[in-house]
Amino acid sequence: MRSINDTISRLSHFQAGALGRRLAVSAEDRLSDLEAFGSNPGALRGRFYMPASRPASPALVVVLHGCTQTAAGYDDGSGWSRLADEQGFALLYPEQQRGNNANLCFNWFNTTDTQRDTGEALSIRQMIAAMLADHAVDPTRIFVTGLSAGGAMTSVMLATYPEVFAGGAIIAGLPYGTAASVPEAFDRMRAHGGPPTGALSALVTAASHHEGPWPTISVWHGDSDATVSHANAALIVEQWRAIHGASREPSTVEQVDGHARRVWRDADGREVIEAYRIAGLGHGTPLRTSGTDACGTAGPYMLEAGISSTRRIADFWGLLARKSEHHDHQPRPSNPQPAASQNFIATGSVDRGEAPPPLQQAAGGVGGAIEDALRAAGLMR
Repeated sequence: MRSINDTISRLSHFQAGALGRRLAVSAEDRLSDLEAFGSNPGALRGRFYMPASRPASPALVVVLHGCTQTAAGYDDGSGWSRLADEQGFALLYPEQQRGNNANLCFNWFNTTDTQRDTGEALSIRQMIAAMLADHAVDPTRIFVTGLSAGGAMTSVMLATYPEVFAGGAIIAGLPYGTAASVPEAFDRMRAHGGPPTGALSALVTAASHHEGPWPTISVWHGDSDATVSHANAALIVEQWRAIHGASREPSTVEQVDGHARRVWRDADGREVIEAYRIAGLGHGTPLRTSGTDACGTAGPYMLEAGISSTRRIADFWGLLARKSEHHDHQPRPSNPQPAASQNFIATGSVDRGEAPPPLQQAAGGVGGAIEDALRAAGLMR
């Protein structure tokens, strides 16, 4: 068992990290409210964006913000609605409410919110159903992506409703089903403990009665992420690799805009998993904010990286009518390491924004300090 001093030290570090900060930017709100979408057991807010120029049945991208963020703030930073204007797809932004989580984190570690047809997962599914009914989106081209807690919730949606999604992109997130309590959430974020690697796929297949086909997976993680260990990226890949019947070793290892990309293909040669490691980046969504491929605005957890995760993810999903001519692809010989030690994913550079005050020992003593830190981390309601 961990000592109290160790627990407080970890909580203090976590509170001082990205998930304990407030999003200190004023963002243009381009989103509209989704007024009614079912019973909404997770008590989430629904927001959406429909570009003026779009096909009769557009693709839909579901975007899940990170802790302390809002839907409008994440949209402004990531550039998704600007890209939607350019390419003609629809957007859905589920938004967390403070009544559910004080720091606006999706509750990716609460079993009542992470199982099929319950809690926040069902609320998001109901929002998708409303978009299908109200805006005639293409049911065969629905995708989901998210950052941090939103990335972990992306894993939840892909596992619990795999028949809904053609693909998903997990940015600085975690594999599905590995945490069911606050202490486990802390440990998994640091890539401590959890089920054996070989048992990860079974967590997905047990989450629904679906037998395939399965959504494609894009994984992004910064190798300097001090909030969610980048070792989680390899675990996400391993969770989905066996499901897709892909070999343990990646079929392609290349450089894209100066960053490592690895690809796994299925038996038919289709790219089913890609994983980016963004060198030197901390906790956040990787952006390219200048040049021909610019997309998004830098800010807290929205980090300049010389590569646009938004544009690259959309490209992986086949949502770009025209591929950019400015991607720097440099294939190189594959030299894979064992899956448990592969560090090859992406997000963030240097975390920005003011750090919160240091952890204080509240009047309630050690117990009060722990509870305060848990709430600041978004891991306690």
